[in-house]
Amino acid sequence: MNRILDVIASPADLKLLTDDELGILAGEIRAQIIATTSRTGGHVASSLGAVEIILAVHSLIDAPRDRFVFDVGHQAYAHKLVTGRRDRFETLRQKGGLSGFPRPDESPYDVHPSGHASDSLSVALGLAKAAQLRDSGEKVVALIGDAALAGGMAFEALNTIGQLQLPMVIILNDNEMSISRNVGALVRHLGAIRSSAEYRWARDHSQEKLEESGPFGRAMVQFGRSAKESIKQFVVPDSMLFESLGIICTPPIDGHDIPALKDILRTALAADGPVLVHTVTKKGAGYKPAEDDPERFHGVGPFDIATGASAHRIAAPPKYMDVFGQALMREARVDEHIVAITAAMRSGTGLEGFAREFPDRFIDVGIAEENAVAMAAGLAIGGCKPVVAIYSTFLQRAIDQMAVDCALPDCNVVFAIDRAGVVGEDGRTHQGLYDLSYCRMIPGMRVLAPSNEAELVNALHTALRLGGPVAVRYPRGAGLGVPLPDDPSRLPVGKGTVVREGEDCAVLAFGDRVAPAAEAAEALQTEGISVRVVDMRWAKPLDEEAIAAAARTRLVVTVENGILSGGAGEGVLEVLAQQGADVAAVTLAIPDRTVPHGKPADLLADLGLDAKGIAAAIREHLAG
Repeated sequence: MNRILDVIASPADLKLLTDDELGILAGEIRAQIIATTSRTGGHVASSLGAVEIILAVHSLIDAPRDRFVFDVGHQAYAHKLVTGRRDRFETLRQKGGLSGFPRPDESPYDVHPSGHASDSLSVALGLAKAAQLRDSGEKVVALIGDAALAGGMAFEALNTIGQLQLPMVIILNDNEMSISRNVGALVRHLGAIRSSAEYRWARDHSQEKLEESGPFGRAMVQFGRSAKESIKQFVVPDSMLFESLGIICTPPIDGHDIPALKDILRTALAADGPVLVHTVTKKGAGYKPAEDDPERFHGVGPFDIATGASAHRIAAPPKYMDVFGQALMREARVDEHIVAITAAMRSGTGLEGFAREFPDRFIDVGIAEENAVAMAAGLAIGGCKPVVAIYSTFLQRAIDQMAVDCALPDCNVVFAIDRAGVVGEDGRTHQGLYDLSYCRMIPGMRVLAPSNEAELVNALHTALRLGGPVAVRYPRGAGLGVPLPDDPSRLPVGKGTVVREGEDCAVLAFGDRVAPAAEAAEALQTEGISVRVVDMRWAKPLDEEAIAAAARTRLVVTVENGILSGGAGEGVLEVLAQQGADVAAVTLAIPDRTVPHGKPADLLADLGLDAKGIAAAIREHLAG
């Protein structure tokens, strides 16, 4: 059966379709997204919810000359399908295939490598200013979700957008969801807009002012009349947030109604100033399992299309995030001062159980990492023991707050850094490469890198009892199947533990690289190469005695799942230099480049950080 999708080579082809044909195309795109992600996994619910918005925008603008900027970008699958990548869509999120996020080096239609929330408005504003300076006439459209709009960076951009009054269109995709269900006052405000039966005046004489504002204002009034809507529906009581900033805001419209979207967008694109188009969508639209459980389908592995159930997998040990969540609950039961904070990642960081058991001691600030970390400083100063649980790639947005608000006054804050190191299919913007470096550089910060799930339990137990800022970093996915301790141990600060003895070479391994280092040592033993392996446990302070002992072998090798520059390996080299050690040393880490998407095992193998790569490096340097 022929599909409209099969003849769409570029967004220009969308201009040839009727609204009814665009509606049919939306259904075909949904079917393609579901079919592909059922095999590859991906961000299903968000992409299904944005299909009509993407088609409406691309049917009206002239991309790539005009700019379509995505916030986060995980909702851009329909965008990829209509911008010349349909034939490669089956490779989505696979090694060497299409990224799950926009990538300018993948397509000229991808304006910006969108991966972190709340930055689209700033990027779009810069594009609008550049278009003004060049007098190019380019249209600029930014698509941002209601959760991302609550991020501080978005508010900063809105302030400047209102100040500069440049022509640009902001599409607010209001679906009440981020990774976890949205929280915060702005969300309640948007909820009031959605649920209000009648919009009252928020500003005296709003209709007259719009009519007097010029052609766009008159067009907006006419739009409301033609839709048999009062101008009151353009504003809401005490909700003139956007209007007070000088940004005209439309009434909430159905984000799945292509004719309505095109009508309002056509008018907004003709404006000579900033316009916010408020669309209301359903996350997972068109696929009932995703509609019923949008949180699980935010980012999901392969699944059965008929039922939505996850594809059958061999039973695996518990995930690190779940081990952390259970361990934190156990600690909180005996210490009423413990408070958990996250940034729109309640389920993603394993804190669902904590939130249910200790609702008064759980805070989800939404997509606002800086706020989360500074709030933790205040909680600590107030006598609490805050634990901030955030993914490594997102916590890097709050480095200033970690350094100034927490470390400078030596606040008792624990940073639970989830998804540290290579995380896999989400790719370049989500790999947790930098936390070892940015945590190690902060004076007063101590950094634990547990090597397995049992060590994670002990590390959390230790961090909660040290005082001052402590970071505990651990990887994404399942643990190693190590039995968890019934009675957690307090780890001595700055001391590692010997995993196996050896005389020819010493491997100082950090975090999840301890197990492959031990595997490499075992393989080399059969070749007559004796390798000592140390689980360093602490990336800061480093175990200087273990480093001195390593220097008594022929070769010191460090291995870590993080960026080389500023990492633990470079710290070991510094200690070796200070000790005056005369020994060959090799640092195995992620080189000075970003890491693409793919299965973590494949990526780590390519980086030489798996057992074979570690063994090869030892073999090569001992032979040399």
